[in-house]
Amino acid sequence: MTDNLQLQQLVAACHWIGAKGWAPATGGNMSVRQDADWCWLSESGKDKGSLTTADFLQVSIADNHAPSGRKPSAETGLHTLIYRLYPDANAVLHVHTVNATVLSRVEKSPALLLNGFEMQKSLSGQTTHLDTVPVAIFDNDQDIDALATRIADYAQTHPLRYGFLLRGHGLTCWGRDVAEARHHLEGLEFLFECEMQRRLLEKP
Repeated sequence: MTDNLQLQQLVAACHWIGAKGWAPATGGNMSVRQDADWCWLSESGKDKGSLTTADFLQVSIADNHAPSGRKPSAETGLHTLIYRLYPDANAVLHVHTVNATVLSRVEKSPALLLNGFEMQKSLSGQTTHLDTVPVAIFDNDQDIDALATRIADYAQTHPLRYGFLLRGHGLTCWGRDVAEARHHLEGLEFLFECEMQRRLLEKP
């Protein structure tokens, strides 16, 4: 169950993300689970680098309803989908980094495959650089309900771990708490930057 400390940690993570330039022009959205039925999600149109706890709205995980009547972020349906799919997910971060956005367009297959990088061990459960870590890529869609349905269908046969990419859009990742979600974000972003540089240097 989410306490005030988790929400405060999420606000601190948002400030860190903002300082990194990973949520430019009020882009991105962040959330933390309250309990089995509710989460707290960032309000639409807010600069992520200056959020306070008052900028988060209580949202129903079952149907995306926000009792306050205020407008949660556009990708609310993706946050609630993750909480429904993965009961151990308690924090979700959605960012618009350059590396994630560009790689998701350059890679034409359904997943970005990461292999050979020591920093793969920054992802929970990974113990070696020899594993191949797939990060699913979904075509972007302004219809979030339709996008969520496609992701849910994919997850029935390909369980998602750590996060996924939206083509030309950015990265959504999560963790068992805010600290782990932030850890996964930083690890994945480092891996994406390495993969970008590898492809540029190996280009004929």
